[in-house]
Amino acid sequence: MEGGRLYGTLPRLLRMPAYIDSHCHLADPAFDADRDAAIERARSAGALALVCIGESPEAAVRARAIAARYPRFVWHTAGVHPHDAATFDSRRDIESLRAEAAQGAVALGECGLDYHYDHAPRDQQRRAFADQLALAAELQLPVVVHTREAADDTAAMVREAGAAGVVGILHCFAGPPALAETALAAGWYISFSGIITFKKWADDALLRLPGADRLLVESDAPYLAPVPFRGKRNEPSWVHHTVTRLAEARGLSVERMGDVVTANAVRCFKLPSS
Repeated sequence: MEGGRLYGTLPRLLRMPAYIDSHCHLADPAFDADRDAAIERARSAGALALVCIGESPEAAVRARAIAARYPRFVWHTAGVHPHDAATFDSRRDIESLRAEAAQGAVALGECGLDYHYDHAPRDQQRRAFADQLALAAELQLPVVVHTREAADDTAAMVREAGAAGVVGILHCFAGPPALAETALAAGWYISFSGIITFKKWADDALLRLPGADRLLVESDAPYLAPVPFRGKRNEPSWVHHTVTRLAEARGLSVERMGDVVTANAVRCFKLPSS
């Protein structure tokens, strides 16, 4: 099935919380066998939109093709992941991202810093991240940020980007709180994933830290499936488990939490609201 329904209809009929999956990798080969079915399962589970991440120029092209099949339901981004920063070329890759933005990309990224795996030298990661932040400022697009074990450098670059008017998202956030505070002070969003449903999760204070207008939810599919599906290939249809857990931690009804994260995603990505 192609195309999408208007926001605000299906979940009410099914009595499920509305949500927008702010970060999923539908272009990943893990979905090659059943991508269309996975998208329809998300729609049936209450998703009002899916943001398909293009974490490389090649993935962005695939993500754009998926979005074209599901107008007003799947949206795409374009970026260069820190794992690929060693081969980042400022002229070539920035022009590629600029072209994707002209063809409907709603954000730049996934980009950022990853000092856990260090697949690329850290100075090259910072250069690739800085160039994408500069492009976000120029194009007035939000930026989707991956950060792992790089809190200090990420905070410094977020602070500088925020001063230049860039709005972004710390995706799949699990701490530290100080980094969240820096991002929130810059007007950024915090996105929580299925990690918050894991038994080892022990920081509900972090879930209550962002203001209600700065919260997003995501699947990060095919990674990080929430309980009760942990260990399986994740998919956007399971984000309602994250919405439920976030609602519990913040003392809201599941329906209200869904409305909050939906409105925030519409605002952040500048999606049409009807």
